[in-house]
Amino acid sequence: MSGERGLFGVHGSGDTSGYSRLVRPIPLPGSASRPFGGYFDEIADDLTAALADEGTSFEDAIEQVVVFRGELTLHVRREALPQVARLLRDDPDLRFELCLGVSGVHYLQDTGRELHAVYPLTSITHSRRVRLEVSTPDADPHIPSLVGVYPTNDWHERETYDFFGIVFDGHPALTRIEMPDDWNGHPQRKDYPLGGIPVEYKGARIPPPDERRSYT
Repeated sequence: MSGERGLFGVHGSGDTSGYSRLVRPIPLPGSASRPFGGYFDEIADDLTAALADEGTSFEDAIEQVVVFRGELTLHVRREALPQVARLLRDDPDLRFELCLGVSGVHYLQDTGRELHAVYPLTSITHSRRVRLEVSTPDADPHIPSLVGVYPTNDWHERETYDFFGIVFDGHPALTRIEMPDDWNGHPQRKDYPLGGIPVEYKGARIPPPDERRSYT
């Protein structure tokens, strides 16, 4: 988390909530090696064949395969995302017809890969699931839009842009969807300040988080 001064005047702990000792390092799972287990190997094989039919190798499109807690995640190179999504949707051996949207994640300390977009896909035909994950740097927060492949991602991409600042290139109308159009910043990023406006509650004035007194 950010090292900014947090709730109740707490600073220097890395915990912007103000409730100290809540921050702990969480190691991310590493790459998996074959056999992945279950139907995961079949997905990798079928996707490899579908990519090869279009002159693309699996390694050119997928930078990492992660199997963690019984789930398969394909870390896709951002320029290959539309191709991979289209093949997962259309290839008869894959048939991931349903995309459940896109969620943003901000790994503040993951230099050069700070922003991640995560797409959970479901195959109704084959009763299977897979997750796509794409990373992009803060300095160039662009990811190709998947609205052309999965039209229901329209509002999800707008929300992820609104809260995380990821720009989905090719989206038909990438505007804020929850915050006001003139809002400054993206409020679900880890580096977003906790300042705010005073709130009146039952006659009491509650100051913004970054002005509350410390209890330590």
